[in-house]
Amino acid sequence: MPSTKAVDLAAHPLTTWQGPLGLPDFTRIGDGDFSGVFDAALKAHEAEIEAISGNAETPTVENTLAALELGGEALDHVSSIFWCRAGAHTNEAIQALEREISPKMSRHFSAISMNERLFARIDDLYQRREALKLNAETLRVLEKTWKSFVRSGAKLDAEGKKRLAAINEELSSLGTTFGQNLLADERDWALFLDGADLAGLPEFLKSAMAEAAEMRGQKGRYAVTLSRSIYEPFSTFSERRDLREIAFRAFTMRGQNGGASDNTAVVRDMLRLRAEKAKLLGYASFAALKLDDTMAKTPEAVHMLLDPVWEKALEKAASDQAELQRLAAEAGSNEEFAAWDWRFYQEKLRAEKFAFDEAELKPYLQLDRVIDACFDVATRLFGITFEEKKGIATWHPDARVFVVKNADGSERGLFLADYFARPSKRSGAWMSALKSGYKLGHGSKPIIYNIMNFAKPPEGEAALLSVDEAKTLFHEFGHALHGMLTDVTWPSVAGTSVSRDFVELPSQLYEHWLTVPAVLEKHALHVKTGKPMPKALVDKMLAARTFGAGFATVEFTASALVDMAYHARPDAPDQPLRFEAETLEKLGMPDTISMRHRTPQFGHIFSGDGYSAGYYSYMWSEVLDADAFAAFEETGDPFNPALAERLRKNIYAAGGSKDPEELYTAFRGKMPSPEAMMAKRGLV
Repeated sequence: MPSTKAVDLAAHPLTTWQGPLGLPDFTRIGDGDFSGVFDAALKAHEAEIEAISGNAETPTVENTLAALELGGEALDHVSSIFWCRAGAHTNEAIQALEREISPKMSRHFSAISMNERLFARIDDLYQRREALKLNAETLRVLEKTWKSFVRSGAKLDAEGKKRLAAINEELSSLGTTFGQNLLADERDWALFLDGADLAGLPEFLKSAMAEAAEMRGQKGRYAVTLSRSIYEPFSTFSERRDLREIAFRAFTMRGQNGGASDNTAVVRDMLRLRAEKAKLLGYASFAALKLDDTMAKTPEAVHMLLDPVWEKALEKAASDQAELQRLAAEAGSNEEFAAWDWRFYQEKLRAEKFAFDEAELKPYLQLDRVIDACFDVATRLFGITFEEKKGIATWHPDARVFVVKNADGSERGLFLADYFARPSKRSGAWMSALKSGYKLGHGSKPIIYNIMNFAKPPEGEAALLSVDEAKTLFHEFGHALHGMLTDVTWPSVAGTSVSRDFVELPSQLYEHWLTVPAVLEKHALHVKTGKPMPKALVDKMLAARTFGAGFATVEFTASALVDMAYHARPDAPDQPLRFEAETLEKLGMPDTISMRHRTPQFGHIFSGDGYSAGYYSYMWSEVLDADAFAAFEETGDPFNPALAERLRKNIYAAGGSKDPEELYTAFRGKMPSPEAMMAKRGLV
């Protein structure tokens, strides 16, 4: 039971971080601490909001906008630790707290956004904004704050505010339930195999499966889990078609298995509430509400990007499937070609076309070497360096701590990274912050972290990555750089606080440097011999970059189109899974390819609403990143110093301090067209 004694926020390890390097002292934080500290921090923030809204003085930037931005520090501190734990190392106690805290937080922030006296002060500043002669960043923060209040219900009548607050609270609870259900399905399913079942599997995968089985109490056996780092290579290499089918069905049915962890009703209720919320706020659909503050602006603009890509991807996938069916027939298969055959025969086709397979690359992609490559590229582009500090306690022993330094040796911030899959961690890969970096008030240095789900190797062995996993590491590190290089005054526009369809630019752009030949030559070293990846293999890998584009683009774009179909309609479907099937049928989705994220496991859009009506943004940003890297290629130098400085200043350091189109144009001189992205994907 949590302690009932009063919490001293000025001394508690959850709010006053006195661990090494300015981190929280994780050795003094227990699961039972969170509830009481959250309650105390919420009350403290309420008091701060009351002081701002009740201030009798004329509103100023300092006494209203800055006070609002800097308020709630204790709440920020306890929240950042808690949500890190909830995603990266959870347990039953943390999950119970999550169900309790999510609606509390929703109620708290609804009350702030609907506080009439507070909005009146913000509105007063907003109406006088031209006369205030604000600098560009402060003006943008004021405008964004005002619009955020309006979109959060500040102009609704009392009944409307009450209903919107109830909707937000229920959505928060449902998002938590969705994520916990998905984690339960992923945690609780494993297919245990013995040596006779491993035909076709490379050694790196056998080692990872043995480690996964041992973690689940089955030492001496091998486990297929629903972590992509095991599921995808198993589907690629296993010669046992029956086992590939079992794994495929388990993977695609996550969140849809009936019983307590089924997400079907959760999705239905979330879509209904989102549609009601949009209508209450005066928008035609939830997509219209969410896109109002993005580069795309409207669902129609999203479709102008996605629809032509979809048509090209279908053509490419159909052509590829004919090739795969040929290989299956030549191998003596009499079975109808199915979704669990695609990765297996696609790998065979890659070997036929390019004379190498994924297993040939893995020994050259050691996790530690790829991490070094990430750091090396950042040093060459931006001058920052990374120094690991051993023996510092974090949320889990696997997490690593690095001090980030500027070119002059001064400390810039901290980077933490937690790379390996485990049952207590939700699937996927992400970046977040324990602290953002900004200059307002006393200022704050960023403490940024990356979470991955790579298969953990047995003790003493190196973790080996696939090319896709290495790209994921570069991708999330690109997000981390966006957080670490931030150079703004206001917290609300720091780091990744940008429009959803711009936030993926720094991450997707950074992926390009993984395959720069100079980077591969230095860091892609064989795990046993230490020799660089042979040029012939590098050439084959680069030649094969767009191989499988049909499959990859269909599975991604199908998810983006279904997301938009759910949210661009004025109402919500009564049976979302039937609606998913009908939407895919209208689109002409091949039955041999599954969506990358089917509805009951689509955490991007249902574990909270971060990417709801926004999954398209990966492709929107891909248009930008293809064009941005082309700028370096045009100079003949992937580390061109002048271009790297423009990239740092306008993309990685600027956060949301300016309009994203203005920032991109300042870097590149113009906005791009989708052609470079289509060519990069191999669709034209």
